Amino acid sequence: MRSDAPVGVFDSGVGGLSVLRAIRQLLPAERLLYVADSGHVPYGEKSPEFIRLRSQKIAGFLLGQGAKALVVACNTATAAAVSGLREQFPQVPIVGMEPAVKPAAAATRSGVVGVLATTGTLQSAKFAALLDRFASNVQVVMQPCPGLVERIEAGELDSPATRDLLQKLVAPLLDAGCDTLILGCTHYPFIKPLLRQLVPSSVSLIDTGEAVARQLQRVLSERSLLSAGLCGPDIFWSSGDIQRLAAVLPTLWGQSEPVLALVD
Repeated sequence: MRSDAPVGVFDSGVGGLSVLRAIRQLLPAERLLYVADSGHVPYGEKSPEFIRLRSQKIAGFLLGQGAKALVVACNTATAAAVSGLREQFPQVPIVGMEPAVKPAAAATRSGVVGVLATTGTLQSAKFAALLDRFASNVQVVMQPCPGLVERIEAGELDSPATRDLLQKLVAPLLDAGCDTLILGCTHYPFIKPLLRQLVPSSVSLIDTGEAVARQLQRVLSERSLLSAGLCGPDIFWSSGDIQRLAAVLPTLWGQSEPVLALVD
């Protein structure tokens, strides 16, 4: 595998752009390929088998485009599919996401940690194992967030409807005494400014985009696959409405980009 080959990144929609930004910041020389599976968003309400099949298909597509590594920029897809992808593509470094349970358990002062995540992530065996391993000494209050991903997909990062929904989701966590909130979905960092307005300044908000970028840097370095210089343009695909992704890229990615259709 050549070091100037691109890195493939995918998510159920635009959420993985928060991870893509962290990768771009840490590894500016890497060429990035991004697939938003917006035709099937949100993954959090889909069956694990459906998510496994979509993840296999998209991983195969990105590898067909020459990707030297894959980042599963979705907590739900990581929980459902990453182990199967590693078995299917053992030669490819694959980096997944997981909610930041360990740093949150270390950071809490009240001993109560809140988790905002999709139903799929919260019900996964992977998440249960994280709690067993890192959160045995703290109380974890879980809050599934149906409807929130759809608001972010629409670019409604601070609309009245998003504010009302987020307020309802966060209220039980604050009532339970949470002083640390895990943003357990890659879509959620985009509403961090709004969330910051809705919770006390003493509440810590923790996401994992930067940690994933550092892990990607480690695995590429171990295999001598870090790019030495810029290798061409980043490319974006969507399985949904390509105009919709193109419209939110200036806000969520920081610049306009052409978007290609991913044909199922």
